Amino acid sequence: MTNSEARLVAALRTAVKENVRLREENVRLREEWDRSAPPEPIAVIGMGCRFPGGADTPEGLWDIVSEGRDAVRPFPADRGWDLEDLRGGTSGAPRSSTGEGGFLDRPAAFDAEFFGISPREALATDPQQRLLLETAWEAVERAGIDPTSLAGSETGVYVGTMPQEYGPRLTDASADGFALTGSLPSVASGRVSYALDLTGPAVTVDTACSASLVALHQAVRALRAGECSLALAGGSCVMAAPGVFTEFSRQGGLAPDGRCKAFSATADGTGWAEGAGMILLERLSDARRNGHTVLAVVRGSAVNQDGASNGIMAPNGPSQQRVITRALDDAGLSPGDIDTVEAHGTGTRLGDPIEAQALIAVYGRGRPESRPLWLGSLKSNIGHAQTAAGVGGVIKSVMALRHGVLPRTLHVDEPSPLVDWDGSGVRLLTEAMDWPETGRPRRVGVSSFGMSGTNAHVILEQASENPPRGESPAGRTAPVPVPWVLSARGEGALREKAAQLADMLRRRPETALGDVGWSLATSRSRFPHRAALLVRDRGEAIEALDAFADALPAPGVIRGRSVPEPRTAFVFPGQGALGDRLDLGALTDAQPVFAAAVDDCERALAPYLDWSVSAVLRGRSDAPDVSRPDVAQPLLFTIMVALARLWRSHGVEPSAVVGHSQGEIAAAHIAGILTLDDAAAVAALRSRLVVPLVGVGGMLALQLRPGQEPPSLDAWRGRLDVAARNGPGTVVVAGDTDALTELSERCADAGVLAFPVPAGFAAHSPQVGALREELLAALDTIRPRPGDLRLYSTVHGARIDGTTMDAHYWYRNIRQTVRFETAVRAMAADEFTTFVEMGPRAVLTIGIQQTLETADRNRGEHAVLGAFHGETSGPREFLAALSEAWVCGTEPDWSSVYADHAPGVVDLPTYPFHAGTTGWTPRRVPPGPRRAASRGRSPRCSGDRHGRASPRCRTCPTATGRRPCSHSSASTWRPCSASPRRNRSTSIAGSWTRAGHLWGRCACATS
Repeated sequence: MTNSEARLVAALRTAVKENVRLREENVRLREEWDRSAPPEPIAVIGMGCRFPGGADTPEGLWDIVSEGRDAVRPFPADRGWDLEDLRGGTSGAPRSSTGEGGFLDRPAAFDAEFFGISPREALATDPQQRLLLETAWEAVERAGIDPTSLAGSETGVYVGTMPQEYGPRLTDASADGFALTGSLPSVASGRVSYALDLTGPAVTVDTACSASLVALHQAVRALRAGECSLALAGGSCVMAAPGVFTEFSRQGGLAPDGRCKAFSATADGTGWAEGAGMILLERLSDARRNGHTVLAVVRGSAVNQDGASNGIMAPNGPSQQRVITRALDDAGLSPGDIDTVEAHGTGTRLGDPIEAQALIAVYGRGRPESRPLWLGSLKSNIGHAQTAAGVGGVIKSVMALRHGVLPRTLHVDEPSPLVDWDGSGVRLLTEAMDWPETGRPRRVGVSSFGMSGTNAHVILEQASENPPRGESPAGRTAPVPVPWVLSARGEGALREKAAQLADMLRRRPETALGDVGWSLATSRSRFPHRAALLVRDRGEAIEALDAFADALPAPGVIRGRSVPEPRTAFVFPGQGALGDRLDLGALTDAQPVFAAAVDDCERALAPYLDWSVSAVLRGRSDAPDVSRPDVAQPLLFTIMVALARLWRSHGVEPSAVVGHSQGEIAAAHIAGILTLDDAAAVAALRSRLVVPLVGVGGMLALQLRPGQEPPSLDAWRGRLDVAARNGPGTVVVAGDTDALTELSERCADAGVLAFPVPAGFAAHSPQVGALREELLAALDTIRPRPGDLRLYSTVHGARIDGTTMDAHYWYRNIRQTVRFETAVRAMAADEFTTFVEMGPRAVLTIGIQQTLETADRNRGEHAVLGAFHGETSGPREFLAALSEAWVCGTEPDWSSVYADHAPGVVDLPTYPFHAGTTGWTPRRVPPGPRRAASRGRSPRCSGDRHGRASPRCRTCPTATGRRPCSHSSASTWRPCSASPRRNRSTSIAGSWTRAGHLWGRCACATS
């Protein structure tokens, strides 16, 4: 290597080293910047919960704490617990030192069908998981988000829960395979993600009593790190068995009355409770950008561990101080910035003083006497909800921030003498009070300390005012009716949803009607059972909703079942759709898209007309006679084109079109085959050419009953022809006027319904043949294109290439029999399910319905609609038809409907889970009889889990002294004969009460 090459290599090495150094320096500077920059606040945008006292909503929980209610009650009698034994009635030694707790009203209630869970799997699933599913759904709905819209999103799920002895051990479980997923805590978060199709992290936390607050901490960290875009965080606790009572009774840790007397001089132990809560979190900047209402803000959080304390379950004061300090540092706040703390406050003589001293050490020192830290605990109202305690405290705190009230803590006559309160800067909330004004946002700390030694502290802050939106006419009659749409998985839930909505209108009369409709349309999921109504007046809405909820006649309510995955086709009718009366002026004024389309058609038709299309549409006195074909056909063409554009502007896009007779002209234009100018020329020139045929002939429609044959036309051969076949029971005949009169009389004698078609001439008959050459010459300039949509031809009865629709096609269109029924059958074969007739009145729907029913391609799942729902063709009838399309499964663009209302999303009632009692599966099968049978001995009846014979089993000698039992082998255990016979594959619905001997704990069978 030469010297120059060596110098070059050395220089390159130096440059590479410098590049590496600079890169490392950039990383270091970026990390320092990240550490110095305050973390982004996390917004709470939705909450859902279940807590004792019937607190099934955050508002319900707030009612309990704000009214100072005590939700603790005696042990439930519907869970199969041996209450007499627990309280010492049998043995004389109580196994539980209390007989009360904070219990949920219906923890076994679960809408398994809603979540697509079979009855057997639901029975095997821990109620803690069931509650997480429902409260997660409600939290998302309360955020104004359609839960199904989150499918595939990077939404995280973080839940705290722990085993509560639900169901049998895996080795004793039934063979259906549901016990594993039903009992493992790890599945609790994954089940929520699975049900909602969420792809963000799914994490289950078990740190005992701090679990849900630790889960919240992890969710906040994940959002800040960009691991998820939204996060559900919370926890659940359902006491399936009384083990937590018996174990803490042994330790002397339970209050005899089951109540938590947090920080009170009378504190004598904790009181156990149940509950579930989920909150939906989003980065604050994202929440503002997405227009979500921010309920509160998580400013900071921290988690740590006690380490070696006075015992594995004993709290550690210094660790609690450290976790609070770290949470304050994370929030970028000082202790004086916090107004109140929602304490862990379990009511134990050991834990409460330690917690109070930690709070005094961090928050109390140096606070002015006039502004102490106020201390409270939700546990005084409902008991210690264990893994749901932390999220319960968060929900209470968020509600307190929003109401500006600090609720009182119950059961505190005197503060604990074990704490030096004087001059501490900390005071108990023995009375409710307004939140003190400080000139800054309200802030609250929430603590949870787990018996695992894991501590958590979260800082919540009052949300700034949510950005104002456009004013809506609250409580007023709406200038234009607005559609309200409701859906549910079942009919019962749909009616319950209507009842909920009516109650909401009574409770909140200030809510704008447009806001309610917009929220129903955009923030709620779609389900098969549907209903819709047009709302202009609050009173009428309540009356209609009440009637529907009570299964009474409800005028104005459109209801039905949606078609799965609808494929929509637009249908364009013939001249008979005009009718006798026509006034589309109101629709033209109300719908700018319709008016603009009319103007476009009128300009395209202007070279061929000497009259005004708009004048006829508005029913002006100087308008020409609509019965003239040269007026009727261009007019109907205009209406159909304008209606198709109107429906498309509201988000209803067809996948195919079909036209009847002259309706094919509009169909060809909407399909993109004919330009508007070419389509207008076909409609105007052809209608002018048929004027000489007026009065020479006519058309007669025959409506047949099922199985009825139409009269033979042999007697009028050459004078009458079949002009159209619209369906299995609908035939149109055209020809000489006199012959039609004779046919009409024959039909009357034969019991066939016959009525004239207001066409004025005999279309689709030999009479049209005289126009052939003239028509071909007039339309010679027409240049069809392939088109954008499928077009099913009623000339061929099948789908065709648009390029064939030249002048010759348009002659055959008016001369040949209209094969409408055949075309519809072809569309049914191609799986089109939804047909919307684009005319001022529906004339083809009966024929389409009959054809689809006989075709039976979609198992009866189809919808046939008109462009208007009702007798007239006004804006209300159009909105009703759009709502009917939604009921049938089509998804309109609701933003176009509500564009003039400046609506916003309001808080609506959440989905009314139609929950029967899923049930309660027994905890385990005892091993006693199995071991005895395996040793070949005749075992004694194992009775219940304490060895006592079941009082219901009259064949047990230990129970009644009657004849001995005949025991079956372990492989053929059967339910006790005294019990209703059920097998293991049967869903147990209707009760939690399942004594052990029902499922094998007593292997007795009558001998």
